[in-house]
Amino acid sequence: MRNLYIIFKREFASYLHSPIIYVFLIFFLLLNGVFTFKIAGFYERAQADLNPFFMWHPWLYLFLIPAVSMRIWSEERKSGTIELLFTLPVGMFEAMAGKFLAAWLFTTIALCLTFPMVITVMYLGNPDLGVVIAGYIGSILLSGSYLAVGSFFSATTKNQVISFIVTFSTCLVMVLIGFEPFVKYFQDMHFPVWLLEQIAAFSFYTHFMSITKGILDFRDIFYFLSLITLSLYGGALVLENRKAV
Repeated sequence: MRNLYIIFKREFASYLHSPIIYVFLIFFLLLNGVFTFKIAGFYERAQADLNPFFMWHPWLYLFLIPAVSMRIWSEERKSGTIELLFTLPVGMFEAMAGKFLAAWLFTTIALCLTFPMVITVMYLGNPDLGVVIAGYIGSILLSGSYLAVGSFFSATTKNQVISFIVTFSTCLVMVLIGFEPFVKYFQDMHFPVWLLEQIAAFSFYTHFMSITKGILDFRDIFYFLSLITLSLYGGALVLENRKAV
């Protein structure tokens, strides 16, 4: 645990001193505002809730999270500092978890900076705060899942562009297999409904939207945490194999 904390602290400090990360913050906050108020028609809906805010997160994270995760291990491999890490008495899962947690904390802070959305909706009406809190929990778990997938692919290559593209593509598929219009398209193509439902059960979108309804189902939370754990463990195995070479 001590090694994990050291890596976490070092990695998080690097985020605080990186200009690119602050660009990420600005883009994230601006895009959230544009999509919520302009594209989703927040005021035109005349409803005091944050559904227009949360509904865009699976799509915003597709571009923003891979931009964060692509540097987690790719930069280490490109610069050669990963070789130094291999010589230290640090378990690869500890290293994966430490770097992941630092990135996850950063994205969580970015999400928390959207608190003016909550103030706005409370000023305009009387929203169900339980649903709002559940939405934030769901968004945190969703960003963690994207990051974990990105961490895995970042550990497999030193090319950040490749890491970004593969993470983006994988997460896009994981969203689309549960996205209603996409599922309906295959239903119209006469695919078995039971098969589509089984596939949709593995979708980020399915579990995230369930949580944003204010339902903190154990199955949804277990899904996200399991995916995060498996992705980090897979990345640790990749690093262990490289270390052994």
